[in-house]
Amino acid sequence: MVNWLRTSKTSSVILLILRLWLGWSWFTAGVEKVFGAPPFSAAGYLKNAVAHPVTGPAGNVLYAPFNAFLSHAALPGAGLFSFLVKWGELLIGLGLILGTLTTAAAFFALLMNFTYLFAGTVSSNPLDILIGMFIVFAGFNAGKLGVDYWVIPWIRRTVSGWFHKPEPTDMDTKAAS
Repeated sequence: MVNWLRTSKTSSVILLILRLWLGWSWFTAGVEKVFGAPPFSAAGYLKNAVAHPVTGPAGNVLYAPFNAFLSHAALPGAGLFSFLVKWGELLIGLGLILGTLTTAAAFFALLMNFTYLFAGTVSSNPLDILIGMFIVFAGFNAGKLGVDYWVIPWIRRTVSGWFHKPEPTDMDTKAAS
C-alpha cells in the first residue's frame, strides 16, 4: 500500500484531491483567524483545556504531561501560541493546496490535529489525521502534482552537498598522484 502511495500516478491524482480538500479546510480556518474582525486569541481555548482536561472512565487525567505543558507554557505564552495557530493553519493550508513542501505541511497538520485531540476537541480531527497520514506516507508523490515537482529536486540538489563530501572522480585521483 505504501509503495503504491509513493509511486503510482493514480495515487498522485487521488492524493491531489485529498490534499486540495484538506488544504482548503486548513486555509479557510487560518484566513478566518488571521484576517477575522476580532483578533484571534487561543487564551480562552487554552483556559478551557486546562480547566477541563481529558479524563478516563475513573476520572483520572489522561494526558497529564500535555496538561502541564498547557498550564505552564502555552497559557502563559498565549500570545505566541495564538500567532502560531493562526499562521500555522494558514501556511499548512497553502502548502497543501499548492503542493509546496507537502510532506512538511501534512506533518505539521498532524501535529496540530493531535494537540487539539489531547486538549479534548474531536471535531473533524480524526478524519484530518487519517487523510494527513496518507499524505505523509506518500511522501514526494503527494506533492508531485504541485510545486513540489520543482522544489523538492532543487532542495535535494542544493542540500546534498551540505552533509557529505562528493565522491572523488577519476580526474581528482589522477591530479592527486
